[in-house]
Amino acid sequence: MSRAELGPVGIYHRVVVYLLFAILLLPLLGTFIYSISSSWSATILPSGFSIKWYVQLWSDPRFLEAFGQSLLVCIGSLILSVVLILPLLFVVHYHFPKLDALMNILILLPFAVPPVVSSVGLLQLYGSGPFAMVGTPWILIGCYFTVALPFMYRAITNNLQAINLRDLMDAAQLLGASTFQAAILVVLPNLRKGLMVALLLSFSFLFGEFVFANILVGTRYETLQVYLNNMRNSSGHFTSALVISYFFFVLVLTWAANILNRDKSE
Repeated sequence: MSRAELGPVGIYHRVVVYLLFAILLLPLLGTFIYSISSSWSATILPSGFSIKWYVQLWSDPRFLEAFGQSLLVCIGSLILSVVLILPLLFVVHYHFPKLDALMNILILLPFAVPPVVSSVGLLQLYGSGPFAMVGTPWILIGCYFTVALPFMYRAITNNLQAINLRDLMDAAQLLGASTFQAAILVVLPNLRKGLMVALLLSFSFLFGEFVFANILVGTRYETLQVYLNNMRNSSGHFTSALVISYFFFVLVLTWAANILNRDKSE
């Protein structure tokens, strides 16, 4: 579309959007330049460029361990979410659709209680006794499950409503399929898109979670965000490389989620 077709109002809106985008991008760009600079102190521009900070970061065993442990707890909590939430949503939408309004309220409860308050309560419950899990990845998996619940529920619910679950099940049963067969062979493939979007968006959010990880496990099971917090007093170039690496990883996941969420008709 040409500028003449856009008109002065359209050009103005586009300039504002580009300007806001540039303002948001500048801090990230500055962090990236700092992460590849060999020295940048008293001059406007860096005195030289180097990737040694990225080499140092990705060769650090402590960083690789924290990165792997973050992946482990995030993937574990998402597997737990799929195993528990997917059957629950199928039962609610197919057998008890009136419960959907109640479920919409219940899934907001994880956001109603601040993470610090929740962490203090969990420390009291699981700090000792037969279920002592503080300092282990198991307590993080349970916490991350509750955090991911609203994202998983909303994305899968929207997908269930879009495919018209009841009509799809009735059609499959008319063709001779049992309820279990219809759910596995007909409904589940139609939920693949919404499920993948829910998993990717939830993973992007959980991968950056800090409060639960810092209070409940800390350095006893160091995740990526705890590692970043513990390395804040190290070289600024090193921490900048860490921030850019984390941002790039989350950006790739978000981009993948947007691609999957895009309508095929576009």
